Amino acid sequence: MTSSQDVDTIKSPNSDPEPSINPLDELPGEVEMSIFDHLEELRQRIFYSLIVVVVGIIGCFIVVKPLVQLLEIPAHGVKFLQLAPGEFFFVSMKVAAYGGLILTTPFILYQIIQFVLPGLTVRERRLVIPVVLGSSILFVCGLIFAYTALIPAALQFFINYGADVVEQLWSIDKYFDFVLLLLFTTGLAFQVPVIQILLATLGIVSSKIMLKGWRYVIMTAVVLGAILTPSTDPLTQSLLAGAVLGLYFGGIGLVKLTGK
Repeated sequence: MTSSQDVDTIKSPNSDPEPSINPLDELPGEVEMSIFDHLEELRQRIFYSLIVVVVGIIGCFIVVKPLVQLLEIPAHGVKFLQLAPGEFFFVSMKVAAYGGLILTTPFILYQIIQFVLPGLTVRERRLVIPVVLGSSILFVCGLIFAYTALIPAALQFFINYGADVVEQLWSIDKYFDFVLLLLFTTGLAFQVPVIQILLATLGIVSSKIMLKGWRYVIMTAVVLGAILTPSTDPLTQSLLAGAVLGLYFGGIGLVKLTGK
């Protein structure tokens, strides 16, 4: 016969119940794919993205002269020279390449999202649309800020500095290297709030930690202002550093609103 203690032991095991999985952390509609299927899908999405980028570049090249004239507006009163045969042609290619890449960025982001979406949980999928939308808006805001504030300030500094010594005749190639690089780097710098919200949502840092490290952020913003701006004038660097700081503290406010 079995003793009563043995019967109680069998009826009341000490094993803990398995913890329930949060539905937000599950993978909806999970489909098993082999490594070759993933590589094939990646190849197709890269191919589609390249085709769209090429079409965008060709479209921008068709209307490149109005684009060039638009980007020349901040250099008031400066005459541009073509110092070598074909210099303006290669400048046109650069402008078309940057313009085509910027115009087709939403399609590229869409392809990236479609590729990684099957591996995201419900919670992570809810972040996709706000992050992509916010990133796109901030990038455009960065372009507008660079075009309306940074580029005119930098050019005016250089024009005034040598106005009584040299005549302002600039190489069109060097000018567009300066303008296009400043536009692109400023657009990237404006992604700071998106990065903050992602880090807070993933539980890596909180708004308190972000606010606590404000001294390091100021130093980093000054360094970024010096690195990202192709010019060496302090005014442009200060404007970009100030914009990065404003975006950082604005990002802290957004993170606080989310309760993180």
